Amino acid sequence: MKKLLTLLFAVALAFTLSAGAFAQETTDKPAETKKEEKAEKKAAKKKAKKEKKAAKEEKKEMEQPK
Repeated sequence: MKKLLTLLFAVALAFTLSAGAFAQETTDKPAETKKEEKAEKKAAKKKAKKEKKAAKEEKKEMEQPK
């Protein structure tokens, strides 16, 4: 009986230790990549806002009579 329990615990221990080897790799991007994408998105949004403001001011200048 003692040998059977030892074998059972050995198998359980081997299974838990090997579970990490068969784990699925994550497809998440590294934090640095996420930060870079966020910074690029923010810069693009800022640029678009600046261009929109410039176009609005240009339109406003054209509408004013001289």
